Amino acid sequence: MFATLSDRLTSTFKNLRTKGRLSEADIDATVREIRRALLDADVAVPVVREFTGKVRERALSAEVSGALNPAQQVVKIVNEELVGILGGETRTLRLAKNPPTVVLLAGLQGAGKTTLAGKLALHLKSQGHTPLLVAADLQRPNAVTQLQVVGERAGVPVFAPHPGNQGSDDVMPAGADPVAVARAGLETARARQHDVLIVDTAGRLGVDSELMAQAADIRDAVEPDEILFVIDAMIGQDAVTTAQAFADGVGFTGVVLSKLDGDARGGAALSVASVTGRPILYASTGEKLTDFEVFHPDRMASRILDMGDVLSLIEQAEKAFDAEQAEQMAGKLASGEGFTLADFLSQMQQLRKMGSIKKMFGMLPGMAQMREALDNFDEREVDRIEAIIHSMTPAERDDPKMINGSRRSRIAKGSGTTTTDVNQLLERFDAAQKMMKQMAKSGGMPGAMPGMGNMPGMGRKSRGRTAAPARKVRGKSGNPAKRAEQERAVVEGRPAPKAPTGSAFGLGQQPPAEIDPAALELPAGFDKFLGR
Repeated sequence: MFATLSDRLTSTFKNLRTKGRLSEADIDATVREIRRALLDADVAVPVVREFTGKVRERALSAEVSGALNPAQQVVKIVNEELVGILGGETRTLRLAKNPPTVVLLAGLQGAGKTTLAGKLALHLKSQGHTPLLVAADLQRPNAVTQLQVVGERAGVPVFAPHPGNQGSDDVMPAGADPVAVARAGLETARARQHDVLIVDTAGRLGVDSELMAQAADIRDAVEPDEILFVIDAMIGQDAVTTAQAFADGVGFTGVVLSKLDGDARGGAALSVASVTGRPILYASTGEKLTDFEVFHPDRMASRILDMGDVLSLIEQAEKAFDAEQAEQMAGKLASGEGFTLADFLSQMQQLRKMGSIKKMFGMLPGMAQMREALDNFDEREVDRIEAIIHSMTPAERDDPKMINGSRRSRIAKGSGTTTTDVNQLLERFDAAQKMMKQMAKSGGMPGAMPGMGNMPGMGRKSRGRTAAPARKVRGKSGNPAKRAEQERAVVEGRPAPKAPTGSAFGLGQQPPAEIDPAALELPAGFDKFLGR
């Protein structure tokens, strides 16, 4: 979502790093570019003014002028101030001393409250809690049914005593009372000993008095420990206006950003924490129930500034990878022996558990420079590789060298791919095996990887396209006729006849046998010159 903002800021700092010392004019130009980048990203104007004012004040202070690297110091200041407008410190859900902890979800219609209720429930369930979902949105058509489906996918029970609106109009059905449903849900949670209660409330297409009144009545009925305002990160500047209206009408203790995987500018969502003074607790980053994470202001600032988010990547890896299996695999990789296609398939499947490969690569530092390549990356390629390996027999996975032409054809048909795809996979795997063996022997990265040529920056760069070097003929004959015969043999690809050893005047002669110095009649005292 913040790709445009990240690119603008990265470009600004790149120009800044070329200067050894920073003048006031350099800092003013940098702050001006930062201001334009934030405004283009749809960040609220008051937030931009406060942010750039603090950055300029600190950039002109002694902490930059006295630094060994002023450019890096300015980047550090921007990072710290960006963390500030994102909320400062990470805050998680506050649990009640006496369960159940009641969490009330509020927001506009279409913000993704119902799906987010399932994501939050699944997140809390993975931490050992026993959540209960309450369907208090009785006005939106099929909202209750949607929550029941989401709850079933998350493996969390749903309390829904009323079916809600089953028609097509956004009208509350007769006899429906969301306040009574929420109150009954709280009693059910206490009776069934659920330690977390998540109440899904109705939304509207805009802020109105009826929405505020209903949300306030549900709040008074269940007395929630947390009121989370769910905001669509793609709605632009209206996000700040809506958040302020909810803060004044109902009040909320935290913000949840939904649809953070969209391609909108999204800067307004970054303004919510600074404008309302409420922290951002969670972020929804995709359509799957697992695309949900705790919002860390410092990590989000690092992503925006293209510094990566390695900590989040490590946390996801710890959840997806089995520690014992990872240790065994590390031993195979270190030794360069025993790594098979079955191991490769297992590693790929565990990698898929971490989520989108594009997102994982995006968490690495400096990946903004490869954004175009990441955007063009087709994750279906991983599915094709899995299909090819699944089409192999266990023996073929353990020993790919036994895969001949007929086997390759069978594997291609079974996986729905072509023989060329199978050949490419086997060639890459063979090159990877050779590289691992070479690394195991040398104890580090080899200068030239097998099958990959020289690494960038190694060897001389060739200008233009050059022909392949001619095959050298060893032991060329001094006889023109025999030398011509040797050269013809090289062209035709057959072994060249070896030139006879010896001098030009002693062709065909065998080298003389070793002579014993004792058998020679030498002058007295000459033995010392023979080294004996």
